[in-house]
This record gives sequence, C-alpha cells and structure tokens, in this order.
Amino acid sequence: MSKELSKIYSVEDILKDVKAGKTLTDWARVDALTDEDINQAMRTDPDWADFMDIDWSKATIVYPVKKEAISIRLDNDVIAFFKRGGKGYQGRINAVLRHFMQEQLKKDEDKAS
Repeated sequence: MSKELSKIYSVEDILKDVKAGKTLTDWARVDALTDEDINQAMRTDPDWADFMDIDWSKATIVYPVKKEAISIRLDNDVIAFFKRGGKGYQGRINAVLRHFMQEQLKKDEDKAS
C-alpha cells in the first residue's frame, strides 16, 4: 500500500474527530440503505458468507470478565472435539460452561418465584 494512501490515527485523534462531528462515513447513504440492500451486501461479502444462515435472534452480548487459570481434567474426546474447531478452543469450552451456568441460574430463579 502506498504511504500516500495510508495514515496512522491515534485513539485520541479519532475520539477528537468523532466529538467534532468529523467523519468519512457517508451517513446519508447508510441511512438510505434498505434491509434488502444490507442483506444483498452481506450475501456478496466473502467474510460474511459463513454467517448468513445463522439464527442470531438469541445472540447475547458477552462482556469479558476476569479469567482465572485452573487445572481441570477433561476426557480426551471432549478436548479433541473442541480443538477440532481450531484456535480458541478454551474460549469455546468456557462459552459452553457459561451457557450451562446461565440455564441453571434461570431454573433456580423459576423455582424461587
């Protein structure tokens, strides 16, 4: 990439520009996009293709929390299963455990009410 076309911005620069209302985004064009326009753009985006048919209606925001290193014994086939998904297998194991925890907490709340 040519140095003429690239520029380095600090977080402070960006925040200052945003606060001043300076942006390179064409918000009028963004506001004019229909759901169909967005859907078509997503379908033709190779980075989005694998995610098009996922039901995102039950997705939740997960905020990072402090992690604690522990030693845990898991069955070899369980570890192999999660590792098959590639890098980040420990995070996927954590996500499954978190989901289980949240479901148990819901059951506890239901029993209490």
